[in-house]
Amino acid sequence: MGSVSTEDGSTPARRRVKSGSSASPSSPAPRTAGGKATSRGTADTAASRRAKSKAVAADDTAKPAKRKTASSALRTTAKKPSAPPAAARSRRTTTESGEEFRSVPSAPPAVTSAPTAVETLPDDRYFNRELSWLDFNARVLALAEDESQPLLERAKFLAIFASNLDEFYMVRVAGLKRRDGTGLSVRSADGLTPREQLDYIAKRNQDLVERHTAAFKEHLRPQLAEQDIRIVGWADLSGADQLRLSSYFSEQIFPVLTPLAVDPAHPFPYISGLSLNLAVTVRDPQGGLERFARVKVPSNVPRLMRVETERGNRSATFLPLEELISAHLSDLFTGMEVTEHHVFRVTRNADFEVEEDRDEDLLQALERELAQRRFGPPVRLEVAQDMSEHMLELLLRELEVDPEDVVEVPGLLDLTCLFQLSGVDRKELKDRPFVPATHPAFGERETPKSVFATLREGDVLVHHPYDSFSTSVQRFIEQAAADSKVLAIKQTLYRTSGDSPIVDALIDAAEAGKQVVALVEIKARFDEQANITWARTLERAGVHVVYGLVGLKTHCKVSMVVRQEGSTIRRYCHIGTGNYNPKTARLYEDLGLLTADPSIGADITDLFNVLTGYSRQDTYRTILTSPHGIRRGIVRAIGEEIELARAGLEAGIRIKCNSLVDEQVIDALYHASQAGVPVDVVVRGICSLKPGVEGLSENIRVRSILGRFLEHSRVFHFRAGGTHWIGSADMMHRNLDRRIEALVRVKDPKLTRQLDEVFDSALDPHTRCWVLSSSGEWQPFPAAGSQVRDHQLELAKLHGAVG
Repeated sequence: MGSVSTEDGSTPARRRVKSGSSASPSSPAPRTAGGKATSRGTADTAASRRAKSKAVAADDTAKPAKRKTASSALRTTAKKPSAPPAAARSRRTTTESGEEFRSVPSAPPAVTSAPTAVETLPDDRYFNRELSWLDFNARVLALAEDESQPLLERAKFLAIFASNLDEFYMVRVAGLKRRDGTGLSVRSADGLTPREQLDYIAKRNQDLVERHTAAFKEHLRPQLAEQDIRIVGWADLSGADQLRLSSYFSEQIFPVLTPLAVDPAHPFPYISGLSLNLAVTVRDPQGGLERFARVKVPSNVPRLMRVETERGNRSATFLPLEELISAHLSDLFTGMEVTEHHVFRVTRNADFEVEEDRDEDLLQALERELAQRRFGPPVRLEVAQDMSEHMLELLLRELEVDPEDVVEVPGLLDLTCLFQLSGVDRKELKDRPFVPATHPAFGERETPKSVFATLREGDVLVHHPYDSFSTSVQRFIEQAAADSKVLAIKQTLYRTSGDSPIVDALIDAAEAGKQVVALVEIKARFDEQANITWARTLERAGVHVVYGLVGLKTHCKVSMVVRQEGSTIRRYCHIGTGNYNPKTARLYEDLGLLTADPSIGADITDLFNVLTGYSRQDTYRTILTSPHGIRRGIVRAIGEEIELARAGLEAGIRIKCNSLVDEQVIDALYHASQAGVPVDVVVRGICSLKPGVEGLSENIRVRSILGRFLEHSRVFHFRAGGTHWIGSADMMHRNLDRRIEALVRVKDPKLTRQLDEVFDSALDPHTRCWVLSSSGEWQPFPAAGSQVRDHQLELAKLHGAVG
């Protein structure tokens, strides 16, 4: 997420660099499960950097204090004007007749204004969002450590942890480094500078990678071996296996490899982000001169090579590809003596922006930026633990990597390769196969019931993965494409699968002469190239493809079918929380509303006019949209709940989301708590809100549910107001300010009861989850020995899904 020898097979341990930073302000560091990392680095460089960081932090800390003093002085002046000098106070005015008049008095003191709502809240009311994300990844790691989970599922969670951390460094850490490097010391909501956040991240991440190391080395790898699933080194293979794999290397691997020398005639090669590489030192036997070379491990060959030729038995032995290459380096450097070789991996900044307003063709602009992504500055260097100082110094110098960004790996490097173990045919070591149920409204018959006829009878709420995506949302689009009465289909696409039936249906509809509009968000991070390919495929088929609004990502999940029914036109819509992707719909928990409601149809029509044309609209009948309406609507609904509670109604707020970061929404929830409104938050990832603080948030409870399915839906319930909303927006700045999002109100009492069932299950006191404390700790819940229920398993049973 290694040295060439994978005997101990651990995952990364960061090279320790002593830091003057204090403990994380978000939460105490977890107990280390084992696997201490060694420390190496340039002490003088690190010391000077820390001194500079402290000086900057001290200077930044002093500035706000100075502003506060000035601000206090201004407020004092406004409330109590300075008295005039004594001469002015005693001055009298005399008329020509000698009559004396007093001078006009000074104005009375200004009216003392009541403190604003924000002033009543403490300054330290937020958790740091970056550290909260690391807490989320720690919960993923906890699932890998949980021995009640099937063994191969635990391996998958180790891989997910590693993959998550890669993306965190490519995006979040890269952004902090960019701001720190340019001197933009804008503080986070919890008051930290970019440099301070980087220091805290380094410390917190160190604890996590040590836990990750121990989880694989001390627990998972031995337990896999007990089940005859092994990841071995070259020396562990039998002579027969070595001979057979040597032949495979000569025929299949050797022709692909390109050793690149580094000398005055050969500049240091470019190292692409996340690629696995071998750093090799060779000696010339004739002159004794040592030289450095790099060999890239091919990414188009499986990283873990299956050793057995027969796949029918229970055992599965894997050899890492870098082990096979290392054993044959003499074939690559003929006539030279290989003296040292180690694996290393670079993580690069992948957080780029497209200058949309300066480019007439957004597609071409994005392709240019994608070409540059691989050249982003490095933000992390993972190296084998036993790499020599000389080789490490060369890599640091040539890659221009900060010594503090070096992570040592005592064993197998990049545990995302553990995703491959899911291909091992051992059903008893995996979750039971999951089969979603068809929603009762679309019940299976010899001929599938018309989705349009069903929706004319009433709205339908589908809950994936428990309700089948293919027999609901996918069927909705496919039937529209084949229906001769359908005039138009309008669709947003943020992420979709490689062989998307949704895209196929849109192409079929366009070829059948229907008007088809697809808004393809080509800026969906890490799916940009795939979406560019889809956009061009759709355009060639005659689909009208648009890319949304300049400066905004289109993240909303909406589709609309326009159908001729007699003399009238009827609009059918789907508004969801997840992507139009049949594959992830089996893995992600999401909600979607299918409706023929005319008011929703009118709103979605208006929204597509905004997305495809020059229309400007912020307010709608039944939906909320960002960047202008969702924050305002949610804060207003919270305010109304407060007023209704004060009027004596039974109030309550329940929110389910991926992340809760936006300060305005959090502050509104604090005010609700202060007014006595109970607030329950179910959050998968980041939570900057501090629950359970006396006088601030004692009426707020926060819990997190992770499991087999990725909890992805966003749901909002205001009890006294009697409203339920679902949609695509998380409570984050990016969603509320920089994206087109959509929430729709669910009105049908039958459907709102379904949403209440989701909340009731998630908030059940026996549901397996983590609970956030006021100190920032995520505590496993309920206590050991208690009756425990699985939220996702119970919902699957409720929907009739099998698994």
